[in-house]
Order: sequence, then C-alpha cells, then structure tokens
Amino acid sequence: MQQNTSRYCQRCNKAHKACICGWISPVENTIPLLILQHTSEVNHAKGTARILSLSLSNCEVIVGECFDDNSAFQAQLNRKDVDWHILYPNENATLVSSPTLKARKKQIGLILLDGTWKKAYKMFQLSESIKHLPSLTLPSALSGHYKIRKTSKSGGLSTVEAGYHALSLLLGQPEHYQPLLSCFEKMVDFHINQLPPEIYERQFGASKKD
Repeated sequence: MQQNTSRYCQRCNKAHKACICGWISPVENTIPLLILQHTSEVNHAKGTARILSLSLSNCEVIVGECFDDNSAFQAQLNRKDVDWHILYPNENATLVSSPTLKARKKQIGLILLDGTWKKAYKMFQLSESIKHLPSLTLPSALSGHYKIRKTSKSGGLSTVEAGYHALSLLLGQPEHYQPLLSCFEKMVDFHINQLPPEIYERQFGASKKD
C-alpha cells in the first residue's frame, strides 16, 4: 500500500511527527553493509533499518522474502571484491570478534536480515543463496533496548543495534559507530513519550512521569 506522501517524510519514510532525519549523523563504514528487508518492514513505524541506511556511507537495502531470483542481491553476491558474511546465529556461525575474521585479506561484507525472528527465519530458509553464505554471530551477553516493540526473544536486538555491534566488533571502533545508537535511543524515547499513561504503566510497570 502506498503511503500518503503529505503525512510521511520522503527521506526516512516515517510520519512527519516521528521523523528521524534530524537525529541522523553521517558515519563512514569501510565494511559494506547489505540489509535484506522483509516486505512487512518497509513501512513499519518502529523499524530501525532506515537509521543504518541513512547514516552509513556504504549501505544498501534490498526488499523481498526470497532472494534467489533477486537481481540486485545476486549482483552483490557476484562482486569479486567482497567476501559476504551473514549475521545469523546458527550452529556453524563464527563469533564476530574472532581473530580469524580480522586476519582475512579479502574485504568482508556484512549482511543483515531485517524482520521479526519468524520472518528472518523464513527469509533464511527460502533463499538457498543466503543459506550457503558463512554465518556470523554476536556475543550472547549482548542485550537489546528495543523497548517499543515486542520480540519473541528476551533482550533481542533491533536491526540497528545488531549492525552497530557487528561493525564495532569487526573493526574495534565502538565510538565511531555510536551515532547509530544515539539516533536509535532518541527514536525509542520519542515513541515512549507518545504512549498514554495507562499503556505506559502496563508496558513498563511504572507510572509515567510528566
């Protein structure tokens, strides 16, 4: 469904009152980032992939569900200058902070799946070209702060948090990528501030302060 352009920002795709553009800061990234976004996330008011795509200098978003016949994705996979890895926690995944990754001579590229856990699993299962990529995983101790959106995984990370941690660990530059989290935190605070007191109390177990 096409959005009413008078109500939505043409840059960040969010309603004008929830526009995040003023919180975006440019961030250079030498590791190419490719976001495979499920169709259900494209216009989601609380989605965070847009923070990555607007902030990072080397980032592309490709929308779909099965990517085996997606020409844009296949063109990326066929690049000779990038060794693509997907951030997906399976039994064969390598820890992002592994020294073996930093010792590789070829440029690593990072792929994120943008969707709920259920949707991300479906995207992974439907696309053979994704399943055959080497997988990476983040340290299990990391906990997300996606308080405005329900997730089936306790402490689950949003897409922007996953991207921040992965890029920071791969390059050892958490301060460099901090603007990603700063924008995310402001977005979260905005949505929390919009909650009526009764919903805030039900969701957070405390009275909302003026």
